[in-house]
Amino acid sequence: MTVTLDDATRILGAKRIRFDGADYSPSRDDARLTGQLLRIFNAMKDGSWRRLADIERITGDPQTSISAQLRHLRKQKFGAHTVNRRYLYDGLYEYQLVVSGQKQLTLIEQ
Repeated sequence: MTVTLDDATRILGAKRIRFDGADYSPSRDDARLTGQLLRIFNAMKDGSWRRLADIERITGDPQTSISAQLRHLRKQKFGAHTVNRRYLYDGLYEYQLVVSGQKQLTLIEQ
């Protein structure tokens, strides 16, 4: 099932989803980035603490993309969710998503 930007906006509780960047092309990148953002949100919405490697195992997305999408989830336009980070050891962190307004959402599966 294809998820539109309007679907993702509703699911994330966002005002407007609009990706950007020097190499960003909406026609090429919107579907990929939207799906990735929703997979990461879906994996993290339970509030559990996870390392990037754990999220990668769940979603299949690369850790660098996961890190970028977690930063996006903090932004107002992506729902202004809280992403907590805590240090474990040797530069390793784990992350926790606290959904804005503690909404319980049923996400569209990819």
